Amino acid sequence: MPGNSQRKGAVRKKGKTTAAGSGGRVRRGLEGKGPTPRAEDRPYHKAYRSRGADDPAKTTGPRGTASRKPSGPRAGASATAGSDWVIGRNPVLEVLLAGLPVRRAYVADGVERDDRLRDILKYAAEHSIPLLQATRTELDRLTGGGVHQGVALQLPPFEYADPEDVLANALDSDTPGLVVACDSITDPRNLGAIVRSAAAFGAHGVIIPERRSAQMTAAAWKTSAGAAARVPVAQVTNLNRTLKAYANAGFTVVGLAGEGEVDIAGFPGIDGPVLVVVGSEGEGLARLVRENCDMLVHIPIQSGVESLNASVAAAIALYEIGRARA
Repeated sequence: MPGNSQRKGAVRKKGKTTAAGSGGRVRRGLEGKGPTPRAEDRPYHKAYRSRGADDPAKTTGPRGTASRKPSGPRAGASATAGSDWVIGRNPVLEVLLAGLPVRRAYVADGVERDDRLRDILKYAAEHSIPLLQATRTELDRLTGGGVHQGVALQLPPFEYADPEDVLANALDSDTPGLVVACDSITDPRNLGAIVRSAAAFGAHGVIIPERRSAQMTAAAWKTSAGAAARVPVAQVTNLNRTLKAYANAGFTVVGLAGEGEVDIAGFPGIDGPVLVVVGSEGEGLARLVRENCDMLVHIPIQSGVESLNASVAAAIALYEIGRARA
């Protein structure tokens, strides 16, 4: 009978065969996982960490609804130390003594006290700076695992001056205008040292570009030793355009360069308004910046030394200008 043959392939298998289904896996997979969460709601995203560092007391629910939690850091909070944090007993004390503005200040519970910490506590008490208590674990989380020694503080965002105000103030001053412009200064400590020298030698302001430049972070604030609170620092979108504007206003624009043919001690126009342009140690002044300078001036150094640190060169140039004017 058909189907009873013993030939290979002719035997009818017993039982009912049915193709295996997906069990609904395909249908569920097509449903998706809902709308993509916002960047600040994803713990692995830098926007989430930035939000936590900016305001550790504020959390955002899954639907974007903000809720307030008890002040101070909390367990599970995701926050990393950004450029506006100062950690460690010596740096914190230096910032306080320099009179820098403080946004938040933290002290770890049960931290061992020494002379530095006592000075910090005394200064905070005398100047009505509140110190928030946190566990060492919470402070580790806030500072991104940095060596905080039980103390940390956060500075507020730096308020940059208006570039036009810097120019106007320099022109209206009783002394000849003196402004420093930074070209590709990417180290915030160098920037802070330049600002400090600008304050020491009577400059009317410092100009930095918005791109490819260090900003006034906590490191720059600290290196300036509080001078950034006395000397206006302005950001400009186009440094070359700013150099042209100063030249049109009557400033002599001089660029510091090792191959400059004019000595810094006696360049033409040193008695009038001067804009000093400082470049980075490695690259020096950019080509367009050089073209927008009235002249390139150099600081005489021994032939065995290739160049000077940018902040050191700026300090020497400002000193020589001040000495020539005096």
